[in-house]
Amino acid sequence: MTAIAARARKVLPYVGIAAVVLYCLVPFYWMVVSAFRRPQDQFDNSIIPVRWSLENFTAVFGGGNGFGRSLLNSFVVAGITTALTLVVGVFTAYALARLDFPFKNAVLGIIIGTTMFPGISQLVPLLKLFTDIEWINTYQAMILPSLGFALPLTVWLLTTFFRQLPFELEQAAMVDGCTRGQAFRKVVVPLAAPGVFTTAIITFIAAWNEFIIALSVVNKKEMQTATVAISKFTGVSGFDQPFGTQMAAGVIVTVPLVVVVLIFQRRIVAGLTAGGVK
Repeated sequence: MTAIAARARKVLPYVGIAAVVLYCLVPFYWMVVSAFRRPQDQFDNSIIPVRWSLENFTAVFGGGNGFGRSLLNSFVVAGITTALTLVVGVFTAYALARLDFPFKNAVLGIIIGTTMFPGISQLVPLLKLFTDIEWINTYQAMILPSLGFALPLTVWLLTTFFRQLPFELEQAAMVDGCTRGQAFRKVVVPLAAPGVFTTAIITFIAAWNEFIIALSVVNKKEMQTATVAISKFTGVSGFDQPFGTQMAAGVIVTVPLVVVVLIFQRRIVAGLTAGGVK
């Protein structure tokens, strides 16, 4: 029994890991397989397509879907949201982590407290505001709400990361003649690169996948994002369900996220390795 128990303790962790991996990857695998089925085989439940086809991918960019423009809109919204979130979040997190001022913890608590409100609860006032100031069907109507949702998490993550950095390095730079701003730019920011890139990944993915705000504040086809465009796909006749086309569009939308993660992951590993060597 002891040998069996010892073997079970060794095997069970791998079984758990395999179960989690399968749970995460099986839906994506089914999406890819469905995307490569022929339109007439879209209700086939075979694990591998009987005949592989690119018709669904061709249909994504055809039929007046405007999916290419929707992808561009998603890049614009997610890219600008990520850039603004990092600029504001880095300075805010640095102030909360390294500077002393009254009610600092209260400010951080208020920032985190804003995340308790579900996004759907803010939709009606935002829609009313954007209607009054004529921001409907604009990029800023999609960027600003995403910025508001992403900033609290960004500030929280980067504040924690900045607090873990040694104060002595920053103080040594100021002793050598650097101002606080120069020490921040030349010492703190390079050391914080892994945390900044990790935050950028999370922010970009969240902004890229955002749906409800983009659906509500945009009603022009040329301004909708990719997630909204996929939800509005129609079939060949306009009344049938285009499962295959939607699956193909899902694959196309997922690819940029995978590429972004791979690019930033390399920089994160490089930053962590460089810090360890020093």
